[in-house]
Amino acid sequence: MLGNCIKLQDINLHYSSLAFAERSIKAMLAKMIRPKKRTSELVKDVHALKDVSLEIKSGERVGLLGHNGAGKSTLLKTIAGLYPISGGRRVVQGEIRSLFDLSLGFEPDATGRENILFRGLLLGQTPSAMRELEKEIVEFADIGEFIDYPIKTYSAGMMVRLAFAISTSVGGDILLLDEVIGAGDAAFMAKAKARITRLIDRSEILVLASHDFNALSSICQRGLVFDCGSLVFDGPISEAVEYYRENGRQ
Repeated sequence: MLGNCIKLQDINLHYSSLAFAERSIKAMLAKMIRPKKRTSELVKDVHALKDVSLEIKSGERVGLLGHNGAGKSTLLKTIAGLYPISGGRRVVQGEIRSLFDLSLGFEPDATGRENILFRGLLLGQTPSAMRELEKEIVEFADIGEFIDYPIKTYSAGMMVRLAFAISTSVGGDILLLDEVIGAGDAAFMAKAKARITRLIDRSEILVLASHDFNALSSICQRGLVFDCGSLVFDGPISEAVEYYRENGRQ
């Protein structure tokens, strides 16, 4: 029987550029005064991952490096199974726990306490398991009486704190991290970092995308450098950082 592992073979991933089109009022007004483009000019497939092959085994701590848009976050979501691949083979053995979409699964009209249950179900937990974890989650989030208010009344900071508390209340064999956590004040950030450290220690595989070279060097042993959707370097983290500094676009 295979142990916990990630195997990607010749992975390609395409998506339509329309999926990322701006939907703001400002963008709509700008489109009204700009000359109209032909549909063929607007709809283009983005080749987000290009022939990516890699294997990550149990016990590995892997850092992802690359400029914004290089493919780091796309790779994480592909590993998690959130993006359907266009070609190639994806094999993941082990329970995945990901921290890169903290707003996923929140129901705006439900209270924070009710959302603990909803989010827990999305994480694969049972209602009874989430009820056992509820007190600890509420204490960690530390949002006071707002825990019994609808999520739509929360500030962005409160929503992130609750989402982080829920998402990190259960561990997994494979931990996928993206640097998207801005959880609030210094005291909460200290708690958040301590909890992430514990999750990392308990996980068998870690894949971390970050621009923080110090964090990558202290946590990871292996580095993968991406550029325009392609894996361009795979080796020791110190060499990966040096490669990116010399060749990467900041």
